[in-house]
Amino acid sequence: MAPLSRSLSSLAKHTECLRRVGVFRSFLPNHPFRCGWWKRNFKAVSCGGAGVQPLLQQPGAKNCAASVSSSSSDGQDATERLWSVYSETKRQTEVISTSVIDPDTIFANNEMSLRDIEIYGFDYDYTLAFYSSHLHTLIFDIARDILINNHRYPEELRKYEYIPDFAVRGLHYDVQKALLMKIDAFHYIQLGTVYRGLHPMPDEEVIAMYEGSHVPLEIMSDFYGKSTHGHTMKQFMDIFSLPEMTLLSCVNDFFMRHNIDYEPVHLYKDVKEAIRDVHVKGIMYRAVEADIGKYICYGEQSHAVLKKLSAHGKKMFLITNSPFDFVDRGMSFIVGKDWRDLFDVVIVQADKPSFFNDRRKPFRRVTDKGVLLWDRIHRLEKGEIYKQGNLYEFLRLTGWRGSKVLYFGDHIYSDLADLTLKHGWRTGAIIPELRKEIKIMNTPQYVHMMTWLQALTVLIEQMQAHRDPATQAVVEEWIKERESMKPQTKDIFNAQFGSLFRTYHNPTYFSRRLSRFADIYMASISCMLNYDLQHTFFPRRTPLQHEAPFWPEQNSSGFGVSSSSPPPLTPQDRSRV
Repeated sequence: MAPLSRSLSSLAKHTECLRRVGVFRSFLPNHPFRCGWWKRNFKAVSCGGAGVQPLLQQPGAKNCAASVSSSSSDGQDATERLWSVYSETKRQTEVISTSVIDPDTIFANNEMSLRDIEIYGFDYDYTLAFYSSHLHTLIFDIARDILINNHRYPEELRKYEYIPDFAVRGLHYDVQKALLMKIDAFHYIQLGTVYRGLHPMPDEEVIAMYEGSHVPLEIMSDFYGKSTHGHTMKQFMDIFSLPEMTLLSCVNDFFMRHNIDYEPVHLYKDVKEAIRDVHVKGIMYRAVEADIGKYICYGEQSHAVLKKLSAHGKKMFLITNSPFDFVDRGMSFIVGKDWRDLFDVVIVQADKPSFFNDRRKPFRRVTDKGVLLWDRIHRLEKGEIYKQGNLYEFLRLTGWRGSKVLYFGDHIYSDLADLTLKHGWRTGAIIPELRKEIKIMNTPQYVHMMTWLQALTVLIEQMQAHRDPATQAVVEEWIKERESMKPQTKDIFNAQFGSLFRTYHNPTYFSRRLSRFADIYMASISCMLNYDLQHTFFPRRTPLQHEAPFWPEQNSSGFGVSSSSPPPLTPQDRSRV
């Protein structure tokens, strides 16, 4: 038997390895991938059988065959057999179909049962209230004008407008080098996603600048993503930070285009201060209150969630950094004037995340007209509004402790980290971007691309150990194709930075934090309407790298076992729960 025939025969025996194409679950959790054709295909090829489909016309096939140094018939046969396996594999992946993922599913990082939850807590911005794209344009425009009017930046900056699809959440910004980039869970920069201004940096320059692509821990941001105490990296985890990243990039772009010498640290601090002023000085709040319908998406489903919890006798509280007038205007629009009747405790201007750590700030009662009262707070009463305070006092006054409390928020650090690490609350992350990304993942284009990428990776992995010239020439062609697909896996989500959740293959730094600090996560609070309040969320048992998959490949209908989360309830089901 020729050496390549032996290697292909060996490949056919490694059915467990081939089943690792089931890694598609990492991308397609409900994927009904069936691998029987792998066994048939490789056995037929390794034995020189005629059962394999004829070699498809591949542009690289003839070139690769011509490049094989061996002139022997064995070498030519080897090349043809490899490309035959390649072609049949690709043909099979093109006809694979998959069940779609429902964007309204709640996903679990940790097992959690709603039957154990007695108290539900909520952030306000991007948790109960969702904003239109007009808000980010407003923040960008106001902050840009503050730079010009208050910090004497060039008037020509007014020509820059907000770019809605430029940045994604979770990016890192190197304050010293003025570079915006995406970093994976292992602190590696995703090459191709490093931007200075509005233009990408060549990979060679990035590697030279960082002496590779790894970012050492000592220059990463602190626990809350801030570049303090000597750290030079700032991580943007807030949805409100999208305009800030875009403004930083636009000003950097202007200075570079005009060859203006500037200090990146000053620029970062000035933009940060301008963005802060938009919030702290109430400019954004007044603008939103003046045209509430333009900026806030009507929250009928948020209202339905609150009413459902109230009808089941659940305690509810609100802890937000926003001021009372702003929250009152928004909640009146979303829920109605009687929105406060749904909550047992309402806390505004809480100053999270210090609210969860600083024991010194006492609660202060606020009147409906915004007047601060001076009396000592001995209990937190329903119908009242409280400002500041701290979580330790909150726990003492309410007794709401441990895993019977579930708190929802959109900021992984400010809303969720301390609650799960220090206080044992259950946490739910609201990730609005999830809905868009799942819709992309459900497209045939994405399914076919990722299925073929994984199948091609398995081919490369299995054949790379064979060092004969014929095999190596073909494998090199496959490696080049795999590398050429990387930009496609990024661009399908966002042309500059790709998916919020993945680099090319690894989870992002954002994903790592999300999986650590959130028990469950979802696109919006409305996803709660799809589940009754006795439901238990189970995380999928995805195999570790050294584990084999244990669940059945098919059920009686011929399709794979679905994900652990049940299908969403129908409208009729919702009315019953």
